Formats: sequence, C-alpha cells, structure tokens
Amino acid sequence: MTKLHSRFIVFALAILMLMTRYDHFGSAVSLPDASLAIFFFAGLYSIRAGGFVLLLVEAFAIDYVATQVGGVSDFCITPAYLFLIPAYAVLWLTGLYNRQLLGYSVKQVINLAGALIVATSMSFLMSNASFYLLSGYVADQNWAGFFEQLIRYYPHYLLTALLYASVILSCQFAWQTLQINHTKELQ
Repeated sequence: MTKLHSRFIVFALAILMLMTRYDHFGSAVSLPDASLAIFFFAGLYSIRAGGFVLLLVEAFAIDYVATQVGGVSDFCITPAYLFLIPAYAVLWLTGLYNRQLLGYSVKQVINLAGALIVATSMSFLMSNASFYLLSGYVADQNWAGFFEQLIRYYPHYLLTALLYASVILSCQFAWQTLQINHTKELQ
C-alpha cells in the first residue's frame, strides 16, 4: 500500500468517525457510531500505529467537544473511559492480523465476518465491564446486573459494526470493479 493510499484511508475513516461519533445508537437525524468498524478496518487496511493513534485522538477530541460544547451528556466519561484504548486496540490488531482475508470469496467474507464478530465482542466486553465496575454508577454490582446490561446493548453494537463493515466492503468492491472495468476499456 502506498503512503498516499494509506493517508487516504485514514482520512476517509476519520471523516466517517466525524460523521457518526456523536450518537452511539443513531436517531432520525444521526447515524449510529461507526467507531468499532472504523478501528477494525484501520487494521484490516494495514494502517500503522501512527494512524491508529490519530484515530484515537480524534475519537477523544470528538467526545470532548461533544460533551463540553455540544451539550452531549458526559455520563460515559468516567475512569472506565480509558479502557476504550485497549478496546479499540483489540479491533485494530484483529484487523491487522486478518488482513489476508480481505477478498470477495464466500470463505473470505465469512472468515472476515467471524473475525469482526470476535473482535467486536471482545471490545464490547472490555469497555462495558470496565464501565460496570469503574464508573461509580452501579451500586450493587453483581453478575446478573452485568449480564442484563450486556444483553441490552450487545446486539446493537454488534449489528452496527457488521452493517458498517458491509457498507465499507461493498464500497471497496464497487470501486475495484470500476477500476477493473476502466482498465479493460483502456486496453
């Protein structure tokens, strides 16, 4: 991958984060947060550690502006917030490790989806367990309460990551198909 190509991908992922980071669940006027898919694809597209750090800084900057200027609740800004770093790192590293799966055969897509499901699940568990234990909002911490929260939020996080992955891969496939057809026309 060329340096220009890598910078374009980081820029595109940063724009997607800027467009979606303000609302975890989405609404009639906003898209759901794409951060989980963004960090996975940063790894999948072999974005180096510097690009990963830039995306982390952007995520934290967006959260800061949203809570300090934009009127968004700072409910999630607790000591557990720092656990987003390893949670996002899991996604990025899983993408890096599985970059050879980036293709369009049925087997590659299934394996890539499996890798995304595992990474999203691990990331979700890390961020939610840390919030449950360290936020100070849960007075009576017990396994039943923790699993109740997991069941409540996990499906949305997983489906959102898979939806964004489908869109990103579809766009990549369309772009590559256009390039191949254009090359054939020139020959």
